[in-house]
Amino acid sequence: MPERKDSDSRKLLRRLRETLAAPASGQHRLDEITHHIADSMGTEVCSIYLFRDPGTLELCATEGLKPDSVHRTRLRMGEGLVGRVARTGRYVNTANAPAEPGFRFMPETGEETYPSFLGVPIQRVGERLGVLVVQSSKSRQFSDDEIYGLEVVAMVLAEMAELGAFLGTQSDGMPLAHRFPLMFRGATGQEGAAEGHVWLHEARVIVSNPVGEDPKAEKKRLNEAVAQLRAKVDSMLAASDMGSGASAEVMETYRMFARSRSWLRRMEETIDLGLSAEAAVEKEQSQARARLESAADPYLRDRLHDLDDLSNRLLRILTGQGGDTGAEMPEDPILVARNIGPAELLDYGRKLKGVVLEEGSVGSHAAIVARALAIPLIIHADRIVVEALNGDPILVDGDSGIVHLRPEETVVKAFRDKIAMQAEAQKRYAGLRDLPATDKAGTTIQLYMNAGLMADLPSLDGSGAEGVGLFRTELQFLTRTRVPRRGELAALYAHVLDSAHGKPVTFRTLDIGSDKVLPYMKPQDEPNPAMGWRAIRVGLDKRGVLRMQLQALIRAAVGRPLLVMFPFITEMDEFEDAHRLLMEQLAREQRLGHAMPSDIRVGAMLETPSLAFAPQKFFEMCDFISVGGNDLKQFFFAADRENERVRRRYDTLNTSFILLLDQIVRRCNQARVPVSFCGEDAGRPIEAVTFAALGFRRLSMRPASIGPVKHLIRRVDLGGLRQVIDEAVARGETNLRRSVTEWLARQSHG
Repeated sequence: MPERKDSDSRKLLRRLRETLAAPASGQHRLDEITHHIADSMGTEVCSIYLFRDPGTLELCATEGLKPDSVHRTRLRMGEGLVGRVARTGRYVNTANAPAEPGFRFMPETGEETYPSFLGVPIQRVGERLGVLVVQSSKSRQFSDDEIYGLEVVAMVLAEMAELGAFLGTQSDGMPLAHRFPLMFRGATGQEGAAEGHVWLHEARVIVSNPVGEDPKAEKKRLNEAVAQLRAKVDSMLAASDMGSGASAEVMETYRMFARSRSWLRRMEETIDLGLSAEAAVEKEQSQARARLESAADPYLRDRLHDLDDLSNRLLRILTGQGGDTGAEMPEDPILVARNIGPAELLDYGRKLKGVVLEEGSVGSHAAIVARALAIPLIIHADRIVVEALNGDPILVDGDSGIVHLRPEETVVKAFRDKIAMQAEAQKRYAGLRDLPATDKAGTTIQLYMNAGLMADLPSLDGSGAEGVGLFRTELQFLTRTRVPRRGELAALYAHVLDSAHGKPVTFRTLDIGSDKVLPYMKPQDEPNPAMGWRAIRVGLDKRGVLRMQLQALIRAAVGRPLLVMFPFITEMDEFEDAHRLLMEQLAREQRLGHAMPSDIRVGAMLETPSLAFAPQKFFEMCDFISVGGNDLKQFFFAADRENERVRRRYDTLNTSFILLLDQIVRRCNQARVPVSFCGEDAGRPIEAVTFAALGFRRLSMRPASIGPVKHLIRRVDLGGLRQVIDEAVARGETNLRRSVTEWLARQSHG
């Protein structure tokens, strides 16, 4: 790159740094900056557009356009050339702006006299803050050097915005960074409410010196940091217990990125233009995100996480803002992160009051662990990582999927009132702990809890659960970098049975695939993984793992009853095959001289409509059947439960779904096989009493739901509710919720 251009660029960046250092209002700084940029680039116009909200850009400063258009001119995301830059995250360079598709004429700015247009995004690590524009009356395209130079300037503006350089004293109504109360509407991953303070899983690195004085010194710092990063990556690889296979390939790809010469060269070129080493890393990271986010190849999009992680590690080395900087976790931490793995979440353990994620899904590893830890989880809280700072007060309403960051006092008071009411209700439910869930007519429903970790089991006694209706065995596989050994699993399962103190525990065999992919298992590129290679399908194809798990379960029982349940059975042949495999392992263990279970019962999870229509022989073969409500509902309604647009569209009390459940209960009764309902809906009191009225005599739910469900069952006559259901069906009602809730309301008033 020519030395003169380097000098011009560094000269402009020095002027910007001086502007930042001088005491002035945010608006004055913006005005000074547009003047300096226009002067340096020899253009008549320079304008800065910043996001007023996620969908609206506002002209915040200009040199060359009409001054009274500032803070009056606004554009929606994607509107005009400026909106196109904001939406795509890529520059627009044209010699004839009015002829460009999507050009928007804005008479209030007077811009029609400037055909030459160059707009670049002001962005910071995936966070788009605005657009920087230069325009000229001479019709020409800007050179590659000019584009690159303007992108460097935009990077500095992004860092200055992060530091609050443009905020604080203006009275134009623009929001102040990290000060105002904010509300985020996400989705419920796990119900519950919590108040606490933010703890960022990966605290943002703040670049306080975006401009570099000495390019040689900055490049030396960068190279030393990259060498340190490469050494850390090599040691991580050496220490990891991955052997060969997909996980090892991922780590080798990670090493390849760290040793990329082009990655280092691009950052050095940016330093030559005047950025500091830290700002150069962030500029490359931001541009890599823009490239990879729009890549058609899903493999390349997946590599975005690797590049982000490498860049963040490099930034922490350069700034010293690593994990040992002295920041202390608050006493009431609520974890805020883009996403998090199950092992990392388990490392925090029960210290956390709640979790808020920008990504995630209702069936993700993090959601499973959050349920096991009994802490509220909200997913899809867009942009909260950008807005939150460590220590910010935060309220998490997992019931409604809402997060309040830096809430106003009125919101805090209302929230605390809600928590107090819930606590009061829990006290009432605690008094029912040792009483049966018996309705007014004397019908008793057995209430069981779901579990997946040893940490769940203290709830078995405290909640009043009569046993564990579902113990998820996949968590022990998901949180490791290798397949657990048989002896490890046998010891764990024995500990689970010991901790249950004689109460029954139903072990569901490994349910992986779909949204639960093992770290050491090659990911399957499936268009619809929920209906793909998962659960028992994996177990029957990879029999070695299923055999090992069954052997571990048999060895754990040692003279005690053993309940084994196979997940995602869709036809009788699958159950017969899995059942045969279990019997073979029992015979093998007996030949080896191991102690046998005192009794063994084998069941299936009914999670697809097809199994409801299986031959009667299937029902007679099973020792018990558990309806997996979450999956059954999504397949019955063809509504993906990971899709927020449709997952709440269909009601469990829809008459068609209730009639399917009624048929399942009747078929189980004909075969004299016990049937239970397991899933989120089993823990919702109105749904739970409806299932009980249909004939389900066992419900399995999270421990916190047992009290509310038992409370309602004890107040009603299930036979009376069954009559209400039958009458509503006979009337042709398409949904039973109104009839059921009105009848329940009359019972409570009675």
